[in-house]
Amino acid sequence: MKSKIWRITLDTNPEDCNLNCIMCEEHSEFSNFKKDLFDKTGIKHRRMSEGTIIKTIKEAAQLGVTEIIPTTMGDPLVSNSLVTIIEQCKLRDIKLNVTHNGTFPGKTGREWAELLVPITSDIKISWNGATKATAESIMKGLDYDKAVSDLKEFIKYRDYWHQTNGHYCSVSFQLTFLRSNMSEIEEIINFSSKIGVDRIKGHHLWVHFPEIKNLSFNSNDETRKEWNDIVARVNKYTANQNDASLKKIKLENFISFDEMQHNNIPEDYHCPFLGRELWVSATGNISPCCAPDNLRQSLGDFGNINSNSLTEIIHSDNYQNLLSTYKTKTLFKSCTMRKPL
Repeated sequence: MKSKIWRITLDTNPEDCNLNCIMCEEHSEFSNFKKDLFDKTGIKHRRMSEGTIIKTIKEAAQLGVTEIIPTTMGDPLVSNSLVTIIEQCKLRDIKLNVTHNGTFPGKTGREWAELLVPITSDIKISWNGATKATAESIMKGLDYDKAVSDLKEFIKYRDYWHQTNGHYCSVSFQLTFLRSNMSEIEEIINFSSKIGVDRIKGHHLWVHFPEIKNLSFNSNDETRKEWNDIVARVNKYTANQNDASLKKIKLENFISFDEMQHNNIPEDYHCPFLGRELWVSATGNISPCCAPDNLRQSLGDFGNINSNSLTEIIHSDNYQNLLSTYKTKTLFKSCTMRKPL
């Protein structure tokens, strides 16, 4: 696999989030992550320094990176580092790709759009239900009605900016495939089409806690069949919707489980991230993929941006060896992020 890094995620503020989504490895009500972090290190909040941010984006530009993702562990809109990231990306002609929980804190949806839309290629909004009850039961702390109102404001300004300046910032819904929310997927698709969302992207649940194990579609043959039936139904529904609507919705990762699949992913499924993207932790450690932190540590040490350059890291023996052998690793054998070739 050829190493061509085009996007880098900066986990600038993983402990800073204003929601407690049940599936989040760090902020869920079922998680002990922050307590364990403090007990082990005495640190309550890991936050990337301004120097690390500037060094990383500068070297990213030299590599030809075209997108930077501000933190996906915490929320970027509650980070004090966001302004620095925006300034550095503008300086080096790099676009932001934002993953956000949909709360738009401290500003209106329009005010956030004025700040983000001109520099952003895509904003992925976490959206886990079509009803207030479902969305708020999954994304603890969410005010669903306000999220809907702010999102409509954001999209209205996005459309205005596109018409007057030419640049288009796509808006995506990003959801976790849960047995508790997929009964509302048609309603989510219909809502997306009406308000101007471009894409619905999802991923299967990482089961971090026993309390949410029953929400996974990849538990047994019965739940996998349940998922496959949803995929067939949703693809048909979306095709009909797109035929009848001027605004076409793109689905991503709505892929059936292989009939013979149990815990291992089919051999011909590939990783969409290795060799293409990197993750930089708040303390500068480099990760080659987006698996949960405790799992990706099993892949080895790939250096630290504060003591190594990005060029050194992607040409290191450890990284190059992983690119050629990743399908033999326990983590990747069961990784639901892998896709068919």
